[in-house]
Amino acid sequence: MAPADDRDETPDERLDRNWGELLQELRITQTGLQLLSGFLLTLPFTQVFDGLDDAQQGLYLALVLVASLAVGLNLAPVMLHRRVFGDHVKERVVEAGHLVSQAVIVAIALLMTGTATLIFSVVLSWTVGLVVGVALLVVMGVLLLVVPRRLEPH
Repeated sequence: MAPADDRDETPDERLDRNWGELLQELRITQTGLQLLSGFLLTLPFTQVFDGLDDAQQGLYLALVLVASLAVGLNLAPVMLHRRVFGDHVKERVVEAGHLVSQAVIVAIALLMTGTATLIFSVVLSWTVGLVVGVALLVVMGVLLLVVPRRLEPH
């Protein structure tokens, strides 16, 4: 749970605010997940799919699994809340939602990186696709790991 700040709110009000902020973040990730997952799910029904080599098909199938996992993770906090609604365990729900939302973000970063790798490997070459994939992994690592660590209070 986040350390106390100088807001004038009760612990319950803080939990309600944190839950509301978490839900807003999940809404944002949901839109991107829906678009990217929809794109992935249509790919086998295109003419291009037949031209994929075995590695590209393997990467594609791995991406479908990551997308499915990400969607499931994105839904988990809402279902958790529904299951324990009224049980007075909101602090545990917010903590669990916080952890799951971080897993969603990591899954989306992997999904974006893998999708870009697949697209570049199909359009240009595997070499270019792998270079793009590695570059994106580095950028995502900096944005999602390094920058937040630098902003943490010491």
